[in-house]
Amino acid sequence: MNLSQRRTAQLFVAALLWTVFSVSAATPTALKVYVGGQQRPDIMRELFAQYMAAHPDVSVSLEVGGATSDLHQKYLNMVLTAGDSSLDVFLIDVIRPAQFAAAGWAEPLNDYLGANLEPVMSRYLPAYRTASTINNRVVALPALADALFLYYRKDLLTKYGIKPPTTWPELALAARKIQQGERNADLQGLSFQAKSIEGAVCTFLLPYWSQGGELLDDGKMSFDRPKAEAGLRMWLDMVNQGVTKPNVAEVGTDDTRKEFQAGKVIFAVNWGYAWNHFAGGASSAVKGKVGVVKLPAMPGGKSVSCMGGWDWAVSAFSKNKAAAVALVRWLSSPEVSRQLAIKASFHPVFESVYRDPEVVAAVPWFADALSVIESARPRPVTPMYRAVSDALRINTNTVMAGVKTPEAALAEIEIRLARAMR
Repeated sequence: MNLSQRRTAQLFVAALLWTVFSVSAATPTALKVYVGGQQRPDIMRELFAQYMAAHPDVSVSLEVGGATSDLHQKYLNMVLTAGDSSLDVFLIDVIRPAQFAAAGWAEPLNDYLGANLEPVMSRYLPAYRTASTINNRVVALPALADALFLYYRKDLLTKYGIKPPTTWPELALAARKIQQGERNADLQGLSFQAKSIEGAVCTFLLPYWSQGGELLDDGKMSFDRPKAEAGLRMWLDMVNQGVTKPNVAEVGTDDTRKEFQAGKVIFAVNWGYAWNHFAGGASSAVKGKVGVVKLPAMPGGKSVSCMGGWDWAVSAFSKNKAAAVALVRWLSSPEVSRQLAIKASFHPVFESVYRDPEVVAAVPWFADALSVIESARPRPVTPMYRAVSDALRINTNTVMAGVKTPEAALAEIEIRLARAMR
């Protein structure tokens, strides 16, 4: 090769390297985010557009999954069990962090947060901060809060001079008084979830927690059978007194929402999503007639709600973890929480956002919601949560269906919990 040819080859290599470098530098880091169908993908896309405008070196795409927590989880189980790196960021139900930590599916965030760990985590509502931290490792960052509320017919309580009940027996008395006065055979006093779904876990726990019962004590099983039996018998009394319909064992979360929305229920136990259906749904028969308060307590106990919500997690298999963590930190910030509250009525995970004037103006009922959110407790935080859930929901359902006595169901619950926690 002569000098001219050598010079030409050098120029060619230099040009090729410059082109490769330029293309590489101009290609943004691609992140894929997975959310469920119930988490307003349209608004999530708006958020990602904002992020990309501020971070032109990052490209964010969205994958939308199932419309329920169970469907959402089934897909993540399949993808993450296979070690698939196609997802970088995903929402997980607040009951899942311990499972994801034990499976090694979620990237621990402590090292990425560094000196900012405590300042970042201290901003969140305490229950959400606790639920997303497993064995001192931050597994996820809180995204959306939720809790079970007691919805009630303001118009009917006012008509009969009744104040919102503070105990379950008070609720039963109020419901029967209104039912008798209205003389409407289709009017239920109370709707709650006893179908064999996750909602039945909360149905079991609400009166149990209200009495001070615990399922886990320092990671070990703790089961107070008398308190558990008192809770199940309280629900059975609602059926026996005609407050709740006999086939409550077939009632799921959206069944309660539809029945109350149709004007067929006086009191309803349901999650925050139901409010928009009641207050703004075109087909709502109760628009302008709905109040919301803390759940009643067991006599001598305290009001306790069941915590719901979602966390942002970074996949342990992501090839762009640093960029994914940066995105998650922004998605779980007060700024984004405020936007989600205003645009989608999603409950914030920051106390300050509930008091934001624009949030209160956009979602006035959040002024009542905060005290309920703060009364909520996380379901047992354990990698064996699936076994715990199965024990509680299946047996609660069979008791309410009349298939098992409370004694038989509680004996099986205790055996299952002992097996799961050993």
